[in-house]
Amino acid sequence: MAGSRMTRILGRWLGVTGYMIQYGCIAHCTLEFVADFVVCKGPSMEPTIYSEDVILTEHITPRLNRIRRGDIIIARSPSNPRQHICKRVTGLEGDKVKNGFATYIVPRGHVWLEGDNTRNSTDSRAFGAVPSGLIRGRAVCRVWPLSELALLTTSHKWEIER
Repeated sequence: MAGSRMTRILGRWLGVTGYMIQYGCIAHCTLEFVADFVVCKGPSMEPTIYSEDVILTEHITPRLNRIRRGDIIIARSPSNPRQHICKRVTGLEGDKVKNGFATYIVPRGHVWLEGDNTRNSTDSRAFGAVPSGLIRGRAVCRVWPLSELALLTTSHKWEIER
């Protein structure tokens, strides 16, 4: 009698553990390959995104190479691989980009990134074009603070300019 009770308890614990592992795997795959939340730090994207804002990013667009001019992206920093940066795509491969008096052509497989706060942003103007492979996700919306909940859609300015 005690043995069958112990077997039932053990069976329940194993069942719960199995569900926890399944849901953990689903959560991991969702956050790694579909979408996740990012806390942005620093003033480089002000006034669009402020430091400590939480944004929802999706990972499908970069994997399909569908990044467009004007998209806000999260990428691994080309100057510090342990850090991620949040910038706007201002140039795609083949685009001519002006940086001061110089004009650059964005190489194949690269993008040109700039912060919206041009006076306080370390971006492609400092480190050059960024390989598209460093892009982790595309910002979809700001979710925190709740009072500033908003979609982060591509600005028409970027579509018209080029």
